[in-house]
Amino acid sequence: MTTPTPVLEGLRYPIGRFDAASVISTRAEQIETIRLFPLLLRAAVYDLSDAQLDTPYRDGGWSVRQLVHHIADSHANAYIRFKLALTEDNPIIKPYDEAAWAMLPDSSQSIDPSLTIVDGVHARMTALLEALPEAEFECTFQHPERGPMTIARNLATYDWHSRHHLAHITNLRQRMDW
Repeated sequence: MTTPTPVLEGLRYPIGRFDAASVISTRAEQIETIRLFPLLLRAAVYDLSDAQLDTPYRDGGWSVRQLVHHIADSHANAYIRFKLALTEDNPIIKPYDEAAWAMLPDSSQSIDPSLTIVDGVHARMTALLEALPEAEFECTFQHPERGPMTIARNLATYDWHSRHHLAHITNLRQRMDW
């Protein structure tokens, strides 16, 4: 296996790889990312043509269109995982093959329905997270591949995930001078 070049690594992980041990943002800042993300995502894809939406953010990467659909899929799953952790005792969640999902026919359609999903999921996620007592951030779900995950860890992951994919799009726009 070859080591990715620094340039490729920067294109794949424009804000760096997620590292739970080095998360320094506060819970309030993470929730604010969740709250603002739909607006930032809409601004990032505003006025892109179909050709631009179908441009990969890097060689071998997903197109902007696939990224938007992936974000809707992934963040809807994250929200469900929060709710499962809050209502069941360490439930086992079902992982999914995100790369396979990105290749399904609905990922080549208009991004408008996925933007609407992101709007709704993030509004509900924000309301839920803001209302949680501190102790409930330690509720867990069991990821079959990653082990137990707390709500706090899942929030940190999706704070990063939001900023990570937003940077894919905004960096591409900057590189392409769109």
